[in-house]
Amino acid sequence: MVKAKKYVLIKYFEGEPKATDLKFVEEELPPLQNEEFLVKAEYLSVDPYMRPYTQNFPLGTTMIGSQVARIMESKHPDFPVGKRVIGYLGWRDYTIVGPSNFSKVSQNTLLPVGRIDILPDIGDLSPSLALGALGMPGITAYFGLMEICKPKPGETIVISGAAGAVGSHVGQIAKNLGLTVIGICGSDEKCKWLTDELGFDVAINYKTKSIAKKGFVVSQWMDRWTEGIQQNLQWIREDKLRYRETVTKGFENMFDAFIGMLRGGNIGKAIVQV
Repeated sequence: MVKAKKYVLIKYFEGEPKATDLKFVEEELPPLQNEEFLVKAEYLSVDPYMRPYTQNFPLGTTMIGSQVARIMESKHPDFPVGKRVIGYLGWRDYTIVGPSNFSKVSQNTLLPVGRIDILPDIGDLSPSLALGALGMPGITAYFGLMEICKPKPGETIVISGAAGAVGSHVGQIAKNLGLTVIGICGSDEKCKWLTDELGFDVAINYKTKSIAKKGFVVSQWMDRWTEGIQQNLQWIREDKLRYRETVTKGFENMFDAFIGMLRGGNIGKAIVQV
């Protein structure tokens, strides 16, 4: 029997999330049934969407989120032991996955809650990139710029949250396409990273400015997800797209990583390494 740990939502977030809004729970997992497999989390993602989207789930739900995990035991021929998977399995270290998880999307939130897929071959790059530059943030950046903004060479783009996982990615794609890029972020250190390392034309500390914004949900391009991964991977291999991760170690530190990200303490993608 495997003992799993997870974080359960026991109170909806009001304002800034509090540690007492979640409960740390241990449970024994049952033996595997046919077409099921057991995964162990290696990297877990913390993202801004988690704060508002938890309102769409009943209390008692495992805290939402995606993870990269390794298959430890399997009774499913398509998911052999040793393979890595990417899935929206929530804040838990061990998970039993069954047929009901395959390609499932929540109708209430448009999030692929419970969905799980074999991690694509990304060579010698870190598997954690599947949560960042080659995952939801990278796909958000790609389709948000290409399909919402529809950029043309010579135009100027202003990006808020520019030192985060999505913003830093958007800015680099925009530079690849010949745009002038202005980034808005929250510290001089982040401004320096944007201009000196990522090639932004201008970086501004948002604490002295204000910006309007428009939002969208990346899951509307779920059928083109592979396209986004392949294009982002190509740019990374061509050194046209650089990434940075803020890594917190230890499953017990999930909430600290989450609140740190919400407070702007991360540069690039915030993840937890188990």
